[in-house]
Amino acid sequence: MTVSKHLTRTLVAAAAALLVWHAPAEAAPKKEFKLAWSIYVGWMPWQWAADHGIVDKWAKKYGIKIDVVQFNDYVESINQFTAGGFDALTATNMDTLSIPSVGGVDTTAVIVGDFSNGNDAVILKDKKALTDIKGQKVNLVQFSVSHYLLARALESIGSSEKDVDVVNTSDADMVAAWATPDVTSVVTWNPIVAEIMGTPAANKVFDSSQIPGEIIDLTVANTETLKDNPDFGKALAGIWYETMAAMSAKTPDGAAAREAMGKASGTDLAGYEAQLAATRMFYKPDEAASFAKSAEIGATMDHVRTFLFDHGLMGDGAASADVVGIELADGKVLGDKANVKFRFTDTYMAAAAAGKL
Repeated sequence: MTVSKHLTRTLVAAAAALLVWHAPAEAAPKKEFKLAWSIYVGWMPWQWAADHGIVDKWAKKYGIKIDVVQFNDYVESINQFTAGGFDALTATNMDTLSIPSVGGVDTTAVIVGDFSNGNDAVILKDKKALTDIKGQKVNLVQFSVSHYLLARALESIGSSEKDVDVVNTSDADMVAAWATPDVTSVVTWNPIVAEIMGTPAANKVFDSSQIPGEIIDLTVANTETLKDNPDFGKALAGIWYETMAAMSAKTPDGAAAREAMGKASGTDLAGYEAQLAATRMFYKPDEAASFAKSAEIGATMDHVRTFLFDHGLMGDGAASADVVGIELADGKVLGDKANVKFRFTDTYMAAAAAGKL
């Protein structure tokens, strides 16, 4: 269910400044691994793969065991990964940087799964232009991807947060808040967006399709664990792309896979496919690898780290957004080269594309 994933992921950045540092997971060679995932349209494939023997198939190929563990609390899944309790994790690009990376855990994006392409939106009541948001109170979940979307929307019209008043509002209360006369502007995500847009006064004035590729959903792994156990990364990629092929197939079996994922996330086939329609899924590994190596990633991560720094979420005492190094797939580093804690790589996606897993 999009709500649960977004609800919890949005709280992560807010907690980043208070995170107590944990040592990275011990990166000794090993045979058993654990992946933590939480409910969201782009991450449902992990449980489906586990339920249908795909996880075991690829793990067996490399002589390892992979335990896929669902978390109802996305924040807790990231905290457990950061503390070394899990080897891999599903998380957004912003949350990966703001929690494990800022917390000192060197983390690598093994799979670039998708990006929001309309799931997140700015909605005004009885107003039809984004410029009309100036001077308004804007209800959203503070320090969330909604907050980030607002910042990017305002930037697009040469404005900034000083021109609005952000009102921290739980996603659970968003629809009810919208129904009150005092609330005239919200930033939220699907399916809340769809519900609010069903009211006569609602006008969508900006959405994540206008900042394509910036709200990215990843499968990440502890870098040292991955370095010492490259077969783990290969198995993850093998599992993922076999599952992508199955769920994207325009066949009865493909529809059945999507329906099962939808039901597991609290919706039905139609609801799940509506969420997929507002999500740019990278079903093929060559597309994912190409995106991972694109200049877009660097530009996006620069926006993200600037947002986090401006909101005090790059760690206590951070002098600039450069405090944590981010290594891109082409080897370029944003920030401190001596403190790289977040890495993008196309290694495993490219191997899948080349049939070399």
